[in-house]
Parts: sequence; C-alpha cells; structure tokens
Amino acid sequence: MAETWETKDKLKPKGLDGISDQQIDYHFETHYKGYVNKLNEIWSKLPSVDRSKANQNYSDLRELKLEETFNYDGSLLHEIYFAGLTKDHKTVEPEFKKQVEKDFGSYEKWVEDFKATGIAFRGWSLCVFDLNLGKLRNIGADAHNSNGIWNAVVVLALDVYEHAYYTDYGAKRAPYLDAFLKNVNWADVESRLKKALKMYEIFK
Repeated sequence: MAETWETKDKLKPKGLDGISDQQIDYHFETHYKGYVNKLNEIWSKLPSVDRSKANQNYSDLRELKLEETFNYDGSLLHEIYFAGLTKDHKTVEPEFKKQVEKDFGSYEKWVEDFKATGIAFRGWSLCVFDLNLGKLRNIGADAHNSNGIWNAVVVLALDVYEHAYYTDYGAKRAPYLDAFLKNVNWADVESRLKKALKMYEIFK
C-alpha cells in the first residue's frame, strides 16, 4: 500500500508583521501543497515501478526516487518554515540563545550569518543542530534536496526562493529577511532545539 502525506493546514500563519496574508496564501496553497500533492503521486507510483529496468542514466525508478527527495524535503522544510512563523512576537527563548552564544559568539553574530546565508543561497537558509559535532550551524541549500548535512536537525527554516517574498517585496530579498526575523516563532525553535539536544545525548 502506498504511503500518503497530509497537508498541515493548521500551520498556515496569518497577521504577520511585514509578510502579508496574500503572500502567505500564495506560498502555502500553491507551493507547499504542490510539493505534498506530487509527493503523494510519486508514492502511489513507486510500489509498482519496474525495478528490473533501474539505470543510473535514466529509468523510471531513478526519476521517481530523485523527485521523491525533492518533494518530500520540500514538504518538510515548508512545514518547518510555516511552523516557525507567528504574529505573536516574543523574545528569543533561553536555550536557543544560550546555544547560539556558545556556537556563534553572540546572538547578533548568528543573525548576521543566518541572513548572509539567506542572501548567498537560492532556496533556503537553515539553522540546524549538527548531531555529529553537537552544535548549531547555519547552512544554505539551493534546492530542497541539496547541500544538506547528514545527521542534522533543522530548528529554523527560512525560505528564500522568490515565491516566498515577490508578492510583498518584488526582487528585494533583504527586507524580507528582516521581516522573517520579526515573526519567528521562538517557542517552536526552542522546542526543536531541545529535542535535538536530547537526540545528541543518545547520538554521541
């Protein structure tokens, strides 16, 4: 039986500061749900694909598995992105701030690096907890399924594809990055980090 992935409609934020409901609606309804729909389509085809014809240059199996990672990662990263946004602006939670100061020197240096990563990459700026080294890192991805680190837990995801900000800011990415940071759901980030820290105690 094929697997299915359900869209998480409850994650759709509203009333953000500097990111309009219209921008969120386009992003959530078209892009995020598009990845989920394609993932489910791929999963419906994988059980019956002809594995005897697998080939590294081209085969149905190869193409389905390549696009599976693109759409699966696209679904997951968008869910972390939307869960990481809230209209209820609060201060940075203590565990995250403590870890950031340990790994980056200060919160301000982390912000500088996170935003610069968002400018330098085409798809994502991701704050991850590296289970290999036990520290927070900012990494960039040009696509959902590229440039990742194995054994890393995403604690904050910033979508920097043009579809995430063009409705509000046109080609200007920098003000969108500032708007994103005004709306971070630090409670969600803190929760993800605490889970990652527990995983690290088992992993190391």
